[in-house]
This record gives sequence, C-alpha cells and structure tokens, in this order.
Amino acid sequence: MTGRRTPWPGVPATDERAPDTGTPRESAPADETALRERLAEAVHACDAPDVVFAVSRRGRRTLHSGGTAPPPDVPREDLRYETGSASKTFTALLLTRLIRRGVLTGGEAAATCLDPGARPGPHPVTLAHLITHTSGLPALPAGFLRRGLPAWRTNPYARYSAERLIDTFLRHPPRHRPGTRWHYSNYGVSVLGHAVAAATGTPWDHLITGQVLRALGLSGTALRAEGPETDAVGHRTDGRTPVPAFDAGGFQAAGAVRSTPNDLLTFLEAHLDPAHSPAAGALRAVRVPVLRRGLGHRHVHTVGWFRHPTDGGPMYFHSGATLGQQAFLGFRPDTDTALAAVCTRRFRARDPFIATAYALLAEG
Repeated sequence: MTGRRTPWPGVPATDERAPDTGTPRESAPADETALRERLAEAVHACDAPDVVFAVSRRGRRTLHSGGTAPPPDVPREDLRYETGSASKTFTALLLTRLIRRGVLTGGEAAATCLDPGARPGPHPVTLAHLITHTSGLPALPAGFLRRGLPAWRTNPYARYSAERLIDTFLRHPPRHRPGTRWHYSNYGVSVLGHAVAAATGTPWDHLITGQVLRALGLSGTALRAEGPETDAVGHRTDGRTPVPAFDAGGFQAAGAVRSTPNDLLTFLEAHLDPAHSPAAGALRAVRVPVLRRGLGHRHVHTVGWFRHPTDGGPMYFHSGATLGQQAFLGFRPDTDTALAAVCTRRFRARDPFIATAYALLAEG
C-alpha cells in the first residue's frame, strides 16, 4: 500500500445532490413469516439480556427483539444502543462529505491540523491514513493501559482525555511509515476526529451531528447516554452484572455513537439508496474499495466498511463492542438488504452474536 493525497478514487471536490430518478423502491413480499422466524432464532442464539435484530429488505422493515432479562420499561427496539467501533462508519461518512464539499482534501497532515507549528516530516500521517488504518499507529496510544487499568471493568476510555491523546500523537511518531501497512487502530481514528475538528474550527460533536445525524434524519442517535428511559443498559459477560454507560473520553470519533435499531436501519438504507439523500455523493463514495490486503489481497476495505464477496455481489459490514454492549451493521446492494443487530452483553470467548449477524446478512 502507498499513501496518496486523496483517500479514495472518484471523489470530486463538490457534494451535489444526486438527481431524482423518479423510480420508487419496490415493496417487499407481504409474507415475512420465514424472515421473522429466522430473526427469532438469531435473537435466541445470542443469549444476551437484550437483543434486537432489525432487517430492511427493499425498504420494508422487520424487527425482532428479546433476551434473557425481563423486558425493560421502554421497548427494546426503542432504546439507544452503544455501537462501539461501528461508529467509525459515521466518521468515514463525515470525512467523505467534507472532502466532497472541498472543505478538506484528505491529504492534510494530522499533526499540522492539531498544531500549525508542527513539522510533520517527509512522510506525515494524513487524514486519509488515519481513516483507512494505514497510519502506522498502534491500536491504542502509549500509556493507555496503565492509565485505564484502575477503571478497566467500568470505563477505561474515559480516563484518557482528548488533550492527552493529542499530546501523545504529537510527541510519539508512528511505528511504521504511513501508507505501508494496515493495522486496525482506535487510536488513529480518534486522532482523525480531533484533527478534523481542529482543521474546520468546529467541535467534533457539532460536525457529526450536523453533517451526518441531521442530514440523514437520525433523531434517535446521540454521542452520550441520557438515562434508562432512552439508553439500553449494558452487562458484563455473565449477562447479569450491569456496567455504566460507555464514556469514549478522547476516543469519540472511534466509538461514541449510540443509536436505536430503527435509526441504524435509516443510516444503512441511505447507503443502499443514496439518490434521495443530501449526502448522496458521499454515500456512494464510501462503498468504493480503497485498499486490499492479506494473502492474495483477499481482504477488501472501503473508507469505512469491510467488504466481503457473496454469490450475488459484495456485502459491507462493520461491528463494534463496548464494555457491555455489541453492535453489527451491514448492507447488501444486490439484495437491497440492510441489517442492524444490537445486544447488551460484553463480548466473550466464542461469542455467538457477531457470527449470527454476519451469517444472517450473508444469507441475503
């Protein structure tokens, strides 16, 4: 892999709304018995206190919820769930919108964005490197484990502030030359969030709210928990012990998004049918492959999604986990299907949640 000034091909400097073709989406068949039975099986297989599987096929939605815990006062499908690393798909869409609108290029040196007086050197870490996990940065910043250890079972990320994260990035060079290898990094995407905020002069929460959440009509999506009347309560691996709501600390861009299953479907449906969205160009651009890696280059990535082949065409997905919850987001253009799955149990060894959600999407 090599670094380049723009993070993905075919992205012009404007963000024009795609023309309306006037063709309505086709309705799904009325008989959804088989799908509902499959969703019920998936919810049962996950063995978590609260589980929701939400599917959209050709614009028609089907949701099924359940769990091992007594039903909460608010219906499970109406609560917001922590999406963890699946938040990166929101961050990728934001950066793509800003590039298409000409606000950024993707080739900006992150260090210069954060400190205009910094000298980034001949091979700087760019915004494009950060969002594509090719920055050369480790998964977590130096000192994270030591600082987060006292709160390891509650909220270790909250102990690592934005100021500390930025200072660490500016003081410590990447382990590898940017653009030469892929290594998944919560640290890198978090640095990206702060660099974009600094470059635009706009706080991160304002950027993501205005450019993504409001643009797509995601009124049930937020960056912070408010309480049990709006937010699901996570649990440890035993499925019984509750944990505090996730606090992303300085890692907002990498994992702060929490959302309702219906809002997650709205987000995914926008990727399936960009034409009627104000972010149409960006939604199309985030589906374009930007790198391949692994033996035979069999692992394909877009700017925000993992991309796997199926018999009918590619499927796009991203999962996430916090200390007490998990999420899986994915969509398949060939079958016009989107899947949002959430649960309130911390990831454990041989956990069935991700495998169940992946298999359901792969089945089409």
